[in-house]
Amino acid sequence: MNILFSGNDNVFDGILTCMLSIFKRTKSKEPFNIYILTMDVSRVKPEYIAVEDEKVAFLQEVAKTYHPKNQIIKIDVTDIYEREFANCPNEQCYCSPYTLLRLFIDLIPEIPDKILYLDVDVLLNREIELLYDIDLEDYEYAAARDHYGKFTINPNYINAGVLLFNMPVARETKLFEKARELIKTKKLLFADQSAIYRSTTKKKMLPQRFNDQKFLHDHTVIRHFSKRLFYLPYPHTDNIKQWHVSKIHSVFRYEQFDDVLYEYIYLKGKYQHERNEKLMEKE
Repeated sequence: MNILFSGNDNVFDGILTCMLSIFKRTKSKEPFNIYILTMDVSRVKPEYIAVEDEKVAFLQEVAKTYHPKNQIIKIDVTDIYEREFANCPNEQCYCSPYTLLRLFIDLIPEIPDKILYLDVDVLLNREIELLYDIDLEDYEYAAARDHYGKFTINPNYINAGVLLFNMPVARETKLFEKARELIKTKKLLFADQSAIYRSTTKKKMLPQRFNDQKFLHDHTVIRHFSKRLFYLPYPHTDNIKQWHVSKIHSVFRYEQFDDVLYEYIYLKGKYQHERNEKLMEKE
């Protein structure tokens, strides 16, 4: 199975937690290829740097403890981004320019015919095969509705945080080419998400359980920790991520992910300890 993430050097916690949830929930004996699209656009913001090779190596080490043939593959797309989107109307989009990187996957030879894109702020509650094995014949991609957008924009407005792509069909319909053209020429409210939605020829709509942005049920396959509205103790928004472990317990009162989060805490500490030791050796 092929998984795709994207982001800057700060996505380490998200990828590690999501990856652990995939490995712990899967029933498949097949290995995973996990691709990370990244880039350096520190000209926009100092923190917009590519994921460090050291972090990729640690993720690879963790992945191989679950299956010796698991692979973490970093792909630097700085050159493609600068050629396609530098100084475009959506460079300062609502999230970050890294959300735009999934729009390049038709230009990357390494990308396989079927690949599941995941935002880094998701956790698997059930086995990933329930989503990955969905038949996509004649569809560009499969996606679930956006929790708020289905009320405010369109009943079939998608959330782009979980996208199962059929690359041969998407290339044939020029899904990504059309989306990139929109990004270059129009300021869009939700940038990449709106560009994909507007450029779609044929999509398969998935039940909300494949990308649940607000609730966690027993049948939820993917819980997406996106920014959401809370009504108590007063109406407000909060952006609680799965690596905010204390809030996962105190606000959401979730215990379903404890096996993932406790291993994450251990591995994050291990990584920081090893990193500190290397820095001391250099001194």
